[in-house]
Amino acid sequence: MADGKRLFLAGLAFLLGLAAIAGAWAFQIFGGYAPCKLCLEQRIPYYAGLPLLFVAILFLIADRHLPLARTLALLAGLAFLIGTGLGVYHAGVEWHWWIGPADCGGGVATTADAGDLLTQIGKTKVVSCTDAALRVAGLSFAGWNALVSALVALLALAAALGRSDRGA
Repeated sequence: MADGKRLFLAGLAFLLGLAAIAGAWAFQIFGGYAPCKLCLEQRIPYYAGLPLLFVAILFLIADRHLPLARTLALLAGLAFLIGTGLGVYHAGVEWHWWIGPADCGGGVATTADAGDLLTQIGKTKVVSCTDAALRVAGLSFAGWNALVSALVALLALAAALGRSDRGA
């Protein structure tokens, strides 16, 4: 029988992380918010951590290779801890608590239609790393990413390091 507690925690971490990166892509593609260099760097832990969590979940569902599943969840948790740090760093740059990278400017527009490129560029909201493109409840995208990454990291680490619900 599968370890339900680990599976629940890993699954919740995966779904939360997937929703966050999908939201980032939606703001970029549909909202016209071009990501800066730091924004793009904050996506890397999602691209590394989510596949690790997915494979860990598959092992947990199959009730096989529990040590490997736990190791994969641990690595995913560490990736999202790095993501938390990147989010805090970027939010600090936006609040002018510290200086960001000198080469940090706006990103590029994303479009599937080259004929519509000029229109798309006109709609794109390009900001530097030092300016929050949008704040919701006082937090920028980077601030929200720091919180979500921390929660995903905690869930993944709990899945990896927590006690089994099997009673063994």
